[in-house]
Amino acid sequence: MNRMHGIIFAYGKCAKLQTLVEQRVADSIPYAARCRIIDFMISNMVNAGVTDVGIILQDKYQSMLDHLGSGKDWDLSRKHGGLRLLPSAPKNDPSREFRGKMEALASIESYVQRIRQDYVVLANGALICNMPMGDVLKEHIRSSADITCVCTPKRVTDKATTYMVDEAGTITDVLSRSSVNGGYDALEVYVISKKLLLELIAECDGHNECSFHRAVLQDMKNKLKLHAYVFRGYAARIVSVADYYERSMELLNADVRADLFTPDRPIRTKDRSDASTYYGPESKCVNSLVSDGCIIEGEVENSIIFRGVHVEKGAKISGCILMQDTVIHSGATMKYAIADKNVTVHENRTLMGHSNYPLSISKFSVV
Repeated sequence: MNRMHGIIFAYGKCAKLQTLVEQRVADSIPYAARCRIIDFMISNMVNAGVTDVGIILQDKYQSMLDHLGSGKDWDLSRKHGGLRLLPSAPKNDPSREFRGKMEALASIESYVQRIRQDYVVLANGALICNMPMGDVLKEHIRSSADITCVCTPKRVTDKATTYMVDEAGTITDVLSRSSVNGGYDALEVYVISKKLLLELIAECDGHNECSFHRAVLQDMKNKLKLHAYVFRGYAARIVSVADYYERSMELLNADVRADLFTPDRPIRTKDRSDASTYYGPESKCVNSLVSDGCIIEGEVENSIIFRGVHVEKGAKISGCILMQDTVIHSGATMKYAIADKNVTVHENRTLMGHSNYPLSISKFSVV
């Protein structure tokens, strides 16, 4: 039996994501022409041999249910264990949102008690990276840490928690939203023993403490041994429409794609079994990421095109993200725009944003 169990927090909301989260949580946003953001964290766990994954949900999770299904595409459809979707709410007031990870964990305490493995990896579902999770567990065991915290020397967001780390890899201080020079940005991935996790849930629940960051990492840093695992690969968190656009455009860089999509640690996603993309005789496609099942008859450059998109003859697409089953009719021009799923753009329409402020079009819109 694998020694590690996965728990993913997939209930995060962010107003700056605007239309992208009207009908879904950030973790379920489509990404990289065929994936959802949560595919990366699930795949990280499965690639490390994790066979049991619980996903904490709270609101707007129909998109997540439709995407994940039984977990078959991640080899997590099992009679015992496998993928478990955990719609949850705060125990004391189910009508409000979770105030932190410890409150979310308290709501699934009975699930944690039934975990069969010795160790648990806790992770946000909205983190984009291809991480060797098995190495994180090995480092956790080698260092005899109470909690191993994954971090990066790169700046992920302006609001990231910062760890100060000594030469032995021990975390000496945990700073909130710090602009201090040095230190490592937290990726909010943690490895911890099941026994300690249950003790922390009970203690925080008893003292009405909700935040893992404050109540555990900051308040207990002198009681617990916190160890840093420094991840040096590509990592991104999406907190705004501009963030989503910029991180998506980075996929046009071959080095970024090579870092995220490696043959030895594949990123799994829902299989749609589409036919190959058709390119018309007068079509033009330059520096773009195009998925299966598309019909490209117009011009596409510097864009991300998801499955089932149809760009008609005479349409021009530049610097855009077109999600699944979007149709761009003849003569339409789009630049610096994000079209969510099943968008229809009429003939001869011109839609233009800016590289720093991309135009975002809601799901099922007809414009």
